[in-house]
Amino acid sequence: MFYPEQIQGKLRDFLIEIANLASFTVLTIKYMFRRPFEYSEFRRQAYEAGYKSFFLISITALIMGLVLTIQTRPVMAEFGAESWVPTMVFISVVIEIGPVITALLFAGKVGSRIGAELSSMRITEQIDAMEVSGVYPMKYLVVTRVLATTVMLPVLVIYADFLALLGSYIGYTFHNNISLWLFIRESFDELYFRDVIPATIKTFVFGFFIGILSCYKGYTTNLGAEGVGLATNSAVILSSLSIFIIDLIAVQITQIIL
Repeated sequence: MFYPEQIQGKLRDFLIEIANLASFTVLTIKYMFRRPFEYSEFRRQAYEAGYKSFFLISITALIMGLVLTIQTRPVMAEFGAESWVPTMVFISVVIEIGPVITALLFAGKVGSRIGAELSSMRITEQIDAMEVSGVYPMKYLVVTRVLATTVMLPVLVIYADFLALLGSYIGYTFHNNISLWLFIRESFDELYFRDVIPATIKTFVFGFFIGILSCYKGYTTNLGAEGVGLATNSAVILSSLSIFIIDLIAVQITQIIL
């Protein structure tokens, strides 16, 4: 049972956490425009976030397109609309399913790694040593990771969309004889730029918030060895939750604009 004092305390802690996160985000954006830029560290983080996620994204996207097609085709066939399966599956993947599923996988793999790395550096006082030696930890550790997640997630989403298209083609050919080129043409028939652009923009926002939240939880931990596990867990949970919230907001904005 919660008493009024406990509720007030939890609300106060929540508001303080939001304020600290906002301050951390503003400081990160400020350091993004401060020279010199850490190009070598950014390339390393982009490699860690992007290239090392290719296998996981590849398997998931291929299976996603395959399963969606296998489940959708019988229903569409009952209504005599089996020819619409390629278009419907691909539009669903590009607009909604692809960005969200890929972002969730990205948050689990990359967000947890960032949270664990920075929290480990914090408790072993490596970050404090960088500050003493004249290196800006926010610029070297945080900015490079946030930019890497912001840039690489859209690339992975586009890659996942096309692999899902390939998986959909494989599932469709179980029951229909169709060429890959014709399948691709049918998939793109009802896909327009007004559908693709909002879906692409929100992947940049997903990547930014995954990077920010993961870095924040790792960078600000202060609970010793226990804090590494808590920071890693919190980074994944908050990143995943932010994906659904941002997606909900993006859908509402898209419906109003378009």
